Amino acid sequence: MLAIDDFKKIDFNDKIIFDKHYQRFPPKHSGELFTTMISWREYTEYSYTLIEDSIIILSKASNEIILHPPSGKFNFDLIKQVISLAIKENLSFGFIKKIEKNLLSTHFPSLTFIEDRDYFDYVYRASDLAELPGTKYGKIRNRLNKFTKNFTYTTEEISKKNIEEVNEFLKRWCLWKDCGSNELLENERKAIIYLMSHFFDFGLKGLALRINGTIQAIAVYEKMNPDTVVIHFEKGSPDFDGIYKAINMETAQRVRHFVPYINREEDLGISGLRQAKLSYHPDHFIEIYNVSKESLRTAEL
Repeated sequence: MLAIDDFKKIDFNDKIIFDKHYQRFPPKHSGELFTTMISWREYTEYSYTLIEDSIIILSKASNEIILHPPSGKFNFDLIKQVISLAIKENLSFGFIKKIEKNLLSTHFPSLTFIEDRDYFDYVYRASDLAELPGTKYGKIRNRLNKFTKNFTYTTEEISKKNIEEVNEFLKRWCLWKDCGSNELLENERKAIIYLMSHFFDFGLKGLALRINGTIQAIAVYEKMNPDTVVIHFEKGSPDFDGIYKAINMETAQRVRHFVPYINREEDLGISGLRQAKLSYHPDHFIEIYNVSKESLRTAEL
């Protein structure tokens, strides 16, 4: 039977295990990515266990421990073990995607699912972000046109030649944002530093935007499954109004040639971030649900 002692903390050397697993079972949500979990591990502690063809994640943040459903081929017996462990250890059972919710509802009809809107991933058509077509993107195009009229810029891929300049830009960005004054920003800073220190190890890609020869915006991304690129982070200087519109569009124009979709992760319930993400008109969401503890305790196994 599955036990809490079966889980080990994720570390860098586990990358090969996740890479091999995700070749067979590509992730759909950005929170499932090894790069996400390893870079944010100081904010959320991630552990995992590998059982046959399935990986089970255990995450701990803000004194809540959540068991995730197994990633891999649906295994009814293993699902029962996960639910039994959650009941036994008084853990939450969550981070459940819609397709998993539907399967669980069929086999465990007494479970009650609560949507976790703050963790819905926003997925856009790459062509929409690259072209900004139609009246619905009118305001964004206006901001972008104003930016391109006022500033001459160039773009280039992040590479070994400019990685140090990128890191210097990120230091300036954190000074602008006063990262140390906010727990989430400080942990984002740590996540960014970790990802950039392993940029090439993780096979990440990125784009840098220069104005007057100086990097003033960047985007870092990776291909998360055959049809989707995920944007891990996107940062710009506050001195150039509209620069985020430019780096967003330029990134989309690059990735649209090899994937139809761009995942821009979740909004974490931050109202300004939600408004900004909605303004780009997502094609769909990767929905996330949690099981109510009351229904979990009464589940028939």
